[in-house]
Formats: sequence, structure tokens, C-alpha cells
Amino acid sequence: MTASRLHLVRHGEVDNPQGILYGRLPDYHLSASGRAMARAAAEHVVALGRPVSDLRCSPLERTQESAEPFAELLGLTPALDERIIEPTNLFEGKVMRRALRDPRNWRHLRRPSLPSWGEPYVTIVARMRDAMDERWHAVDDGDVVLVSHQAPIWITHLAIAGLPLRHDPRTRRCALSSVTSFERSGDVWREVGYAEPAASGIDLGAV
Repeated sequence: MTASRLHLVRHGEVDNPQGILYGRLPDYHLSASGRAMARAAAEHVVALGRPVSDLRCSPLERTQESAEPFAELLGLTPALDERIIEPTNLFEGKVMRRALRDPRNWRHLRRPSLPSWGEPYVTIVARMRDAMDERWHAVDDGDVVLVSHQAPIWITHLAIAGLPLRHDPRTRRCALSSVTSFERSGDVWREVGYAEPAASGIDLGAV
């Protein structure tokens, strides 16, 4: 037996008035709106009427906080999973619009196909797929929820769809508190749904 469906859920809006690219920096928490968005995502998954057997989240504060309403509504204790964390990024801690105007930073943009500013896309795919594969086979029945971040979710979508991993981050279809759902047949994953159950928030600081 295996899981039935796997949902990649993005965290809610972060309290980040300065627009810092927060990456893996500590102490970036959900705003009040972000907590409401996370609850909307959890209520959406519950409303699907599908049993959920497993809940995991990235170890960063914003994903742990986004997992809280899932834990409350589903009666599950979320486990931390390093494999679904935000990618590393050389611009972490900076305001991007300022950093990109500084010629000293341009060398970090020389190979966007990798990308040269942070963790390679292929590495992100490998760790996300490892987490997805492992949880799929570890659960005997029911759905799996993994609360993660925009870049890992979108890059996983691209890989599973057979699309190039190189992309413009501004084109990502992965809103705050969105739910991207997958099923697996044999060794093949396929995307079966995408939902944006929360009102749009202020989306600043994503890698």
C-alpha cells in the first residue's frame, strides 16, 4: 500500500515590510494575514474530503507556522523535513531591486540555467523528489501534505511536467498558501491539481 495523493503547500504571507530576500534566515514569521492564509489552505485540503495521514514541513519558522492549522484540523503532528527547505541563495539578506543594480553582484547572474546565484535546480529537484518518494511509500493509505516554499514547489512542478528548469522567477504559478497536488503511478508522478484557496497577500522575499 502507498499514499493516495501528495499535496505541496506553500507557506502564507511573511511579515517582511523591508522586502528582504529572507531565504533560510531565522526569525521570519507569518503576518496576521499569513496565518489566515495558511488556515484557508488547510480548510481547502480538509474540504476535499480525503483522509490525510502524514504532515511534514520545512524547518523554517514560516512553514512550521503554516503547518499549524493543518495539525489542528487534521489531528496530526507535523514532522520537520530538511529536504523540502528553501534553496540557498547568495542574495539572502538583501533587497533584490537594490542588489541587482550593484555591478559587483552581476557575476552571480552569469548562468541562470543553474542558477549561478544559489542551489542548482537539479539538486532542488533531487531532494524534493526524494522526500516525495519516501513519504509516498511510507504511508499505507491517505494523503500526504508537505508544507514547503515557492521555489522548490515550482521547480518540482517543472521537472514532473518535463519542462526546462531554467525560468524567470516572476512567472512562477505558486501563490502564497497555494496547494499543488500530485499522484503517482508506478515510478511516474503527475500533477492532478492546483488551487489558490487564500486571498492574495504581499509576496515579498521569496527566493
